[in-house]
Amino acid sequence: MVNGESASHPTLIGSVQRALRLLEAVAAHADGAPAKQLARETGLPLPTTYHLLRTLTHEGYLQRENGVFVIGAAAEAIGQAGARRRQRAQISEALAVAGRKLSAAVYFAVYREGEVEVVAVADNPDRPPVEEWVDFRTTAHAHAIGQCLLAQLDEASRKEHLSRHPLQSITPFSLRSEDDLLRRLDTVRRGQAAFEHQEYALGTVCSAIPIQVGAVAASLAVSLPANELHRLRSVTDRLRKMAEATLTTLAFSISI
Repeated sequence: MVNGESASHPTLIGSVQRALRLLEAVAAHADGAPAKQLARETGLPLPTTYHLLRTLTHEGYLQRENGVFVIGAAAEAIGQAGARRRQRAQISEALAVAGRKLSAAVYFAVYREGEVEVVAVADNPDRPPVEEWVDFRTTAHAHAIGQCLLAQLDEASRKEHLSRHPLQSITPFSLRSEDDLLRRLDTVRRGQAAFEHQEYALGTVCSAIPIQVGAVAASLAVSLPANELHRLRSVTDRLRKMAEATLTTLAFSISI
């Protein structure tokens, strides 16, 4: 131990504690508060309060507007990150429930800033998700999630994506040419679902459906062992009904 620190009584840094108290005090005032009021509310000496406020403002955690202090961009970013984590946990929970009902691995993905992003996956040990053995972002042509997302893009965006991530053979069942992919995407758009049989991972079949989350291309997907191919369409239909009931609302909350 250092300086008598123990597991039950850790050494605390007083200046950090005081700065956090000030941040909490500022956050309690939607329209901001002046330094003297913050000093009274936190019980800090006025010189200490001024010093900490200057430091927090310099670092972007606070902002001074018309003589009062308000929460700054750096502190807002921390709050937003925490909110996103909670929202992701919420949809992961919902996907886990869906996964148990469907007896399948369930995924939620979006197309953001030119890339496929798998946002959340159902954590079900009885139905483990597909292992990302080749980067999902570079292999959108080979999995149902990617095909579903690419089908939602306009022609220019799709061409731009494929220029950066040209088709590659992932398994013996992968699509071989861009023409094959474009024909597949037409089928996906007409049927509002992508189906893929061992194109990304041997021994696995997948499907994905588009969902509405504002302007963002998004998808919910399921995967099953290949020997359960006969279940894939019925599971996909059930997933669509779940999406209409609850999952789309949750997905929207973490995509905006």
